[in-house]
Amino acid sequence: MELFVHDSPADVAARTASLIAESIADKSGPFSLGLAGGSSPKPTYDRLREIDVAWQGVHAWLGDERWVPHDSDRSNGRMASDSLFSHVSASLVRPDYGDDPEAAASAYEQELGEIEAMAGRHDIVILGLGDDGHTASLFPGSAALAESDRKYVANRIPETGEIRLTATYPLLHEAARVIFIVTGRSKAEALEASLAGETPAGKVGQGRATVEWHVDRDAASLLS
Repeated sequence: MELFVHDSPADVAARTASLIAESIADKSGPFSLGLAGGSSPKPTYDRLREIDVAWQGVHAWLGDERWVPHDSDRSNGRMASDSLFSHVSASLVRPDYGDDPEAAASAYEQELGEIEAMAGRHDIVILGLGDDGHTASLFPGSAALAESDRKYVANRIPETGEIRLTATYPLLHEAARVIFIVTGRSKAEALEASLAGETPAGKVGQGRATVEWHVDRDAASLLS
């Protein structure tokens, strides 16, 4: 695990966008890129639009998705598409929305397995951090935290009852590289606990993946 503290959210976005672009440029063949939702990664996607990237070989997918229609304002896929992927030639694979979230998660798991087989491993997975320490849709107290086999599941959020689809530890632990993007003072307590391994996000580092935390000074304000 490596921690990188940047001066501002803009600096976090600039650095993470550069790292992603450089990684894509350094690899020949298909590239698997997992995407975070929420507000923190959006500036990184916006910066990537400004960089000359060979997007043709990139297969992007969602680390988690709310169980909402594709055109919903709450959809992580819509945010990623509007910010970046409707403007570049990469493919963005989104889970189907319909009557059965379990079936959708299973079908998406199969699609991601095909991408992983093409790429060798998932090359980069971008993750965010919630105030409660969740990442992707691995929320405290949720059933998906105990999943040891499936790589993508439907998960009920205990606090709200909402259904989300999410990557699980079996997927995240086997990625080549995980990049956390964390900004804002509201994330300071969760970041401190996560770096101590006390949150769902903090357990991402227990696998084979190289894990990098890119945070701004406000998020890092409680770290010694």
